[in-house]
Amino acid sequence: MNNVEKIIQIAKETITIEQEAIANLIHRIDNEFAAAVNHIYNSRGRVVISGIGKSANIATKIVATLNSTGTPAIFMHAADAIHGDLGTIQQNDTVICISKSGNTPEIKVLVPLIKNGGNKLIAITSNKSSFLGNEADYVLHAYAEKEACPNNLAPTTSTTAQLVIGDALAVSLLKLKDFTSSDFAKYHPGGALGKRLYLRVRDLISKNEKPAVKANDSIKDVIIEISNKRLGVTAVIDDTEKIIGIITDGDLRRMLAKSDDFTNLTAADIMSASPKSLPSDAMAVDAKEILEDNNISQLLIQDNNKYVGVVHIHDLIKEGIL
Repeated sequence: MNNVEKIIQIAKETITIEQEAIANLIHRIDNEFAAAVNHIYNSRGRVVISGIGKSANIATKIVATLNSTGTPAIFMHAADAIHGDLGTIQQNDTVICISKSGNTPEIKVLVPLIKNGGNKLIAITSNKSSFLGNEADYVLHAYAEKEACPNNLAPTTSTTAQLVIGDALAVSLLKLKDFTSSDFAKYHPGGALGKRLYLRVRDLISKNEKPAVKANDSIKDVIIEISNKRLGVTAVIDDTEKIIGIITDGDLRRMLAKSDDFTNLTAADIMSASPKSLPSDAMAVDAKEILEDNNISQLLIQDNNKYVGVVHIHDLIKEGIL
């Protein structure tokens, strides 16, 4: 077997081992898991998550997921906790300790201190009968029969199981809280993800030109308007500024292909009537869907039957939405 075949085989075996471990977690979700979720849901404090080694890395990810979905959480390293950081835990906080074995020296020192403070303790562990499992108020069983590591030493399957249990916890809380996409946007105002949730059409058109012609305007006027406004399109409007049609630079090219003489043609002769449009308070992602579904590059915007602007596909690309 050459190196390429060997690498592919090892990778597939790793994924299969972890896949089977994740599938088996379904049978570990029980009344105790539900009780732990309900406790956090009804708590007035934060969730303090602690661990050591690779479990500490998983803890920081679960903290990030909880914070981004409306459950206040903070990370406390187990080693640092017993050397001065125990003050991180406040009166109403719930503490989650993550440990595969549940018997590491730091956990054995930390757990009694948490219990002495009167805080509820949730364990995420592969070993329910461990010191951590026996001392915790709730045990979330992140069972991993073996690591994907061939020596059964490097945390691989066990940390994946911990991560999945953490996601199940966070999503359960999210749904109990009726956490909506609008709520999600409050916690993710930056980047493309946030923009997809809060950016509206009016934010996109504010810096764009507003090309417009009347139905009886000449083709020369249409060409000048499209060229000057540099959006590759113009709306055709009536005297009340209602949109009655649209002309794109593609329409102009098709016109030239059909006729050598366009001196007597007007905007009404080449426009597409009843074009697709959106109101300015529509979400930017709605504009994205219309543009993609109809394979077009520009979309006219109107409020109360009055033309207000153009969204171009480049506006969505610039904002990272497309």
